[in-house]
Amino acid sequence: MNDTYITIVGNVVDEPRLRTTSSSGVPVLSFRVASTSRRLDRESGKWQDSDRLFATVTCWRALAQNVARSLKKGQPVIVTGRFYSREYTTKDETSRVSYEVDAAAIGHDLSRGVSEFTKVVRPVATTTVDVGPDGMPEDLTARRFDATPGPEAALAAVG
Repeated sequence: MNDTYITIVGNVVDEPRLRTTSSSGVPVLSFRVASTSRRLDRESGKWQDSDRLFATVTCWRALAQNVARSLKKGQPVIVTGRFYSREYTTKDETSRVSYEVDAAAIGHDLSRGVSEFTKVVRPVATTTVDVGPDGMPEDLTARRFDATPGPEAALAAVG
């Protein structure tokens, strides 16, 4: 399957909205991002706004939870993810297109400010492992290790 990936540099247009899916309780977050092309008018020496792109960004699971704690309306962001468009018809029979990004990664645009990163620690699933007669986990009993003493044994003999 050929997916189209895009990176958008822009601003968060509205407050990110975190919810969970009704069927499985998976966290999902969405917000809109706007990106406006700018060019320098050499005659006037001023920047001029050009084309605009508005896209709805959707985040899932851990990314959704992290974005909910990190982004606010108006902040500069960089969003990368799978890009697609949806065609729809309004009530007055006007055909429209909306652009959406299924986000893979999101961060603040550090060319326009500073940010502080905090690693989120998630619980690790524990599993039980049966131990074989040689003291090794059952799934590793077929693997044999070289019993030749290493340099540590030579240093211990000298000392």
